[in-house]
Amino acid sequence: MKVSIRILVTFCTCLLTSSFLWASNPEFHSVEAKDGDGVYRLLRRYQLLDATCNIQKFYTLNKISKDSDLIKGKKYILPVYIYKYNGKSIRSTINIDDWKKAVRIKEYNEYLHSSGLRQTHYTSSKILWVPYSELECNVSKGKKLEDINEEIIAEAKPKTAKAKSNKYILEPLFGKKFENVEIIDERLKNKVFYVVAGHGGPDPGAQCTSCANTMCEDEYAYDVTLRLARNLMQHGAKVHVIIKDKNDGIRTSDILHCDKDEVCMDNMQIPLNQKKRLHQRSEAINKLYKHYKKQGFHDQKAIMIHIDSRGTGKSQDVFFYHYGPSKKGKALALNLQKTFKEKYEKYQKGRGYEGHVSARNLYVLRTTTPPAAFVELANIQNKNDQERITIPSNRQALANWLFEGMSGIKQ
Repeated sequence: MKVSIRILVTFCTCLLTSSFLWASNPEFHSVEAKDGDGVYRLLRRYQLLDATCNIQKFYTLNKISKDSDLIKGKKYILPVYIYKYNGKSIRSTINIDDWKKAVRIKEYNEYLHSSGLRQTHYTSSKILWVPYSELECNVSKGKKLEDINEEIIAEAKPKTAKAKSNKYILEPLFGKKFENVEIIDERLKNKVFYVVAGHGGPDPGAQCTSCANTMCEDEYAYDVTLRLARNLMQHGAKVHVIIKDKNDGIRTSDILHCDKDEVCMDNMQIPLNQKKRLHQRSEAINKLYKHYKKQGFHDQKAIMIHIDSRGTGKSQDVFFYHYGPSKKGKALALNLQKTFKEKYEKYQKGRGYEGHVSARNLYVLRTTTPPAAFVELANIQNKNDQERITIPSNRQALANWLFEGMSGIKQ
């Protein structure tokens, strides 16, 4: 009997030790290098350049020297730990007490998902990604960010006649985290897009005041608008964000704070009167439209992004309006609807999609010169619909699908 107990204890100890080792020694994530990738470009894509130790660990993990080139299609180990998320909290998953660190790790995973670098959300997949620097190094003791940026620029310079140069543009409107916009290609070079977030300034639009945190339509519409604008710019399009908030940028939090500091274009105060407010943004678009038309830009489109408000029990799919007499406006709205239907069939098979397209004599559609579509993303009062706009990765998905429907570029 004593022998049996000893065997049982030993067996349990092995199980506990094995489980502990799996949790305390997680594996690293691996990715394939893309065409034109260097070490800094790859690490920058995964937001790993804030600490020198991440860079050093990358060289060590892959057993390469600092002057090594990356080979397209070859897998490289990233300094990113993969943990099995316990479904309770990030702190208990990786055995830390630091609340701020847990928040950073959460935001990191949200960013990866929203930017398409992760296909699944960590809460649903139960897989948590943790940068090496968060657990193994003192982030504050790395190279200065400006020094790292200089190295990125140096690395981007062609080493041979066949090497590609990386092109970035700076757009502060997107916020510090997203202001460096990489130009992937120039397929939209001769196209102009006007993206308009609904309401703003003195008018927050639809609100959910019964929610734990008040939700304002203009904030969530604006975040999707910025994400869409960034997508379009990455392919060389001329993009004008008509309603702006220089303080917000693209946000990675679930709850977006309501404010009233939005302006039209650069400095125009948004009127309180509804008709004046709508006229202001239509006039801004029409002036730009004439300017570009004189320069030979004939392919111009506009989109107005809104969030609806109905009864709390009414869940609705994304739907679209166009101005009746505008054939091009109708074609744009139908193409957007088609894209959303295809995406729902691909990612939520069997769910069904009931987003409709209809003509409406809305002021902004009627008075805007370029073909335009008006989109309602969700019902702000409905709990299920709220997840479509509060989860940052969902806001990015909405922007991605709007981008595809407007541009015709498959993602």
